[in-house]
Amino acid sequence: MTGAERPSRATEGFFGRRRGRPVGSQQAVALADGLQRYRLDLSAPCPANPAALFPIPVSAIRLEIGFGGGEHLLHAASTEPGVGFIGVEPFVNGMAKMLARIEAEPRPNLRIYDDDAIRVLEWLPPDCIDQIDLFYPDPWPKKKHWKRRFVSPVNLDRFAHVLKSGGLFRFASDIDTYVNWTLQHCRAHADFEWLAGEASDWHQPFAGWPGTRYEAKAIRENRRPAYLRFRRR
Repeated sequence: MTGAERPSRATEGFFGRRRGRPVGSQQAVALADGLQRYRLDLSAPCPANPAALFPIPVSAIRLEIGFGGGEHLLHAASTEPGVGFIGVEPFVNGMAKMLARIEAEPRPNLRIYDDDAIRVLEWLPPDCIDQIDLFYPDPWPKKKHWKRRFVSPVNLDRFAHVLKSGGLFRFASDIDTYVNWTLQHCRAHADFEWLAGEASDWHQPFAGWPGTRYEAKAIRENRRPAYLRFRRR
């Protein structure tokens, strides 16, 4: 996709603020050290086989966009050490929290990026990712902001470009309007097929799902999460 074809930043921004409370000194050290160790260098071309991004052999590569505090990402990276994980999170506090958790337990099957996920999607070569996860993204609840939701035709094109045939896009949210939005956009996209055998499927957590703090809060506040799976045709 050329610069002339690329939509304006306002139409595809999925995150708002970059910082919350000041990061503590220990987390600041973990953040600096972790970024040096795990951060993707997008200034260099991506290897034709992105498995080379990891210092260990990996059998598959998964991308998680907006991992928050890293609960799901770290659980997955720990339980599947033979899979390479790329996590993207622009919110400094979430990145610092996650890197502090792994300071004493390195994850050689993990790579991270602390800015816009679109840059990663455009940096990766085609047909290289086995799964993309987008869990509890910013819902941009006001209708005038819906154009800033990450799920959009142009970003689904980007997903389809990097996903292998048969690869998965998984989405979770507790916001009904965003769930319906995602269903409509994915079902309208020629490259994606919704994997649901019956109506109750989308309220069943994914296999091995560890839950997240945000999800627990949503359930406490009587918002029912939905879990959607789409296959790249």
